Amino acid sequence: MAMQHMLTTEDNPFDPFTRFKEWYMWDVSAGYCTSEYLARVIVTSEELSDADQSLANEQAIDEIVEMNLTGNYKKLSKDMPTDSPAPSPLPATG
Repeated sequence: MAMQHMLTTEDNPFDPFTRFKEWYMWDVSAGYCTSEYLARVIVTSEELSDADQSLANEQAIDEIVEMNLTGNYKKLSKDMPTDSPAPSPLPATG
């Protein structure tokens, strides 16, 4: 088991761990674009290990929650099996 973290807003009714697609669609339709915001804040590199990527993600989430510019960001944490990672909180590129 490994602790994983996701960023969400107080008013999003969906759990990003279990219903990421619905969570993401609601988030974008509400105008938050939380995943894109997280992608702008996170300091990461392809050269980082998975553990360091997870740490960078958590640090960026903590920074956003601390600044809380809209007043409704929150951090969700869940102990997840190591063989079933949480959905990526970052938007797909390509």
